Amino acid sequence: MNECRQAGSMQCVKLPISVRVEINLLLLAVTVLALVTRLYDIHFPRAVVFDEVYYGQFLSLYMKQVFFIDESGPPFGHMVLALGAYLGGFDGNFFWNRIGAEYTSNVPVWSFRVIPALAGSFCIPLAYLLVVELGYSHFSALGACVILLIENSLIVQSRFMLLESVLIFFLLLAVLSYLHFHKARNSSFRWFWLMISGVSCACGIGVKYMGMFTYFLLLENIHWFYRVLVRFLALVVLPVIMYIGFFYVHLTLLYRSGPHDQMMSSAFQASLEGGLARITQGQPLDVAFGSQVTLRTMSSKPVPCWLHSHKVNYPIRYENGRGSSHQQQVTCYPFKDVNNWWIIKDPGRHSLVVSSPPRPVRHGDIIQLLHGMTSRYLNTHDVAAPMSPHSQEVSGYIDFNVSMPAQNLWRVDIVNRESDREIWKTILSEVQLVHVNTSAVLKLSGASLPEWGFKQLEVVGDKIYKGYQQSGMWNVEEHRYGRSQEQKERELELKSPTHSDIKRNLTFMAKFLELQWKMLTVKNEESEHKYCSSPLEWITMDTNIAYWLHPSSNAQIQLIGNIVNWTIANLALVVYCLMFLTYLLRRRRKVEDISQDSWEQLVLAGVVCFGGWAVNYLPFFLMEKTLFLYHYLPALTFKILQIPIVVEHLYIHVLKSPAQRKAFGGVILAVLCSVYVSYHNLSPLTYGQPALSSDELAALRWRESWDILLRKR
Repeated sequence: MNECRQAGSMQCVKLPISVRVEINLLLLAVTVLALVTRLYDIHFPRAVVFDEVYYGQFLSLYMKQVFFIDESGPPFGHMVLALGAYLGGFDGNFFWNRIGAEYTSNVPVWSFRVIPALAGSFCIPLAYLLVVELGYSHFSALGACVILLIENSLIVQSRFMLLESVLIFFLLLAVLSYLHFHKARNSSFRWFWLMISGVSCACGIGVKYMGMFTYFLLLENIHWFYRVLVRFLALVVLPVIMYIGFFYVHLTLLYRSGPHDQMMSSAFQASLEGGLARITQGQPLDVAFGSQVTLRTMSSKPVPCWLHSHKVNYPIRYENGRGSSHQQQVTCYPFKDVNNWWIIKDPGRHSLVVSSPPRPVRHGDIIQLLHGMTSRYLNTHDVAAPMSPHSQEVSGYIDFNVSMPAQNLWRVDIVNRESDREIWKTILSEVQLVHVNTSAVLKLSGASLPEWGFKQLEVVGDKIYKGYQQSGMWNVEEHRYGRSQEQKERELELKSPTHSDIKRNLTFMAKFLELQWKMLTVKNEESEHKYCSSPLEWITMDTNIAYWLHPSSNAQIQLIGNIVNWTIANLALVVYCLMFLTYLLRRRRKVEDISQDSWEQLVLAGVVCFGGWAVNYLPFFLMEKTLFLYHYLPALTFKILQIPIVVEHLYIHVLKSPAQRKAFGGVILAVLCSVYVSYHNLSPLTYGQPALSSDELAALRWRESWDILLRKR
């Protein structure tokens, strides 16, 4: 004030600074409890637990920056787990060969498991905020947290190097952010919440494609045309950009050749350090007459392979009595071999070497393919193929002087050409070889030959080939300009290693699109798993999964839910449906049992909780894949959130008298006590300690035997 007086005519302005902090003690308490239940002793057991054996392989490949493809989902979830491994100093050296294998001293077990545990922990406060955001009391939000807090299945799934807890975290964050956006109509942060929702959706989808189900739930709430553009940008464009970004980081990190290379095209392989890139470095780019080449099928079904021949003929007669040409076998061989080499010959010349300057082969040119090691021409004719009698046999022509002339002319059809006279390019060109005499296309049938064909894959000439199927497209992978006219010298040349850098020609988007296609089309053959289950079994938890068994004691970890939680969640779902249908029918008759605000609140809660359960559960009935109980956990989380909503609605709007409410409160307290007792009894199976007694183990084995018996029936 003295300074203000001395200022004379100058105006003195006070700028008070105040900070207001509100701490929700309930929210803080449940967060701390969640951290305790999820993080307690997570380094135990110091052994591989169930699907850690699956995700751990990818962690090792990330640490060594070796390329891999996981056809089950996008890479963001793997990168999240890899971040924990990286921060823990993991060097990637561990042999992920079996469940239960003891981790070596170089494996940072705590770092492996801490990120899923943190994600699972923060799901609890998100659930609290979600219930409050739906307009229900803090008491109901606390009830939801208590049930989620001691749900054994969610605890187990959060404590190990698995992805379901990370997925659920992003799904809850996406829904909560969208509700903030939906309600904060006059807030300056409104569009910020929409962006957070879009980012969370992208992360959820990036962890597992299952995240797409909740994403669709949010998109269904777009009603107003003038807001569609902004929502489209936040909920569609932004997630797409982030999804592509996940793969950009994935492919940038994994630049080295790895065990999954052969699933990808030659061009993709050549872009990786080592492997094919090392082999193809310095190859000629333009295929010419006289070129020595290996031809790889563009199809990866059943496995990638190369056009191949060897000094063995087709049997005179097959097992079914059909006859063959008895000419030299031509197959597709899934390994690199000297018998995969072919020479591209000009039918009008005898030369088998590249001229100077080279004469390039162009789209539409007629060629002959001479097998490098046996000097037999690639041939097809009107003889039924051994395993595919509707197609023509492909052979290495031998003149037996039996009125079966050579038919060995092929037309080069470059499928991905940019002009009608485009030059055939090493690796880059996708080529069909069309037989001149019969118009049959050289094609991989996919069938395996019997023992006489060494179980190699059948190659046929397909006269009814339509479109551009990958089984009928080939590309030159290894390539050299032939310099030897004589057979002996040529054999030595073919056996020597090859040394056009193709890397610069394959863009990120080309690699991204190819990787997406492989993830969608290439599936591992899945056999029946001991612990697989059907979606119907999840509702009543008629299944469980043994995650880890101690080799010498009765200690074990099982994915098994809190039976009380699952029962009351099912009951709440049924009660909500009955309430909703009753209110809806009565409102159509102009009978309003509850106010408009309460009705809208109930409907919104149903969209989020019942809708979240439905979109994360029902699609599994349409899936042809091996399913496990943990696939149900996202749906279970939304179903549990329905419990306090139904309870509060019944307490306020259905139960009118104080006596009824008092009795109902006693029932709720008894149920919560039962939830805790169930959690406590299952804790040895949740945390793996203490070891089960003999009686407890016998009871568990009896239950598993009973479940198996019921499944067989």
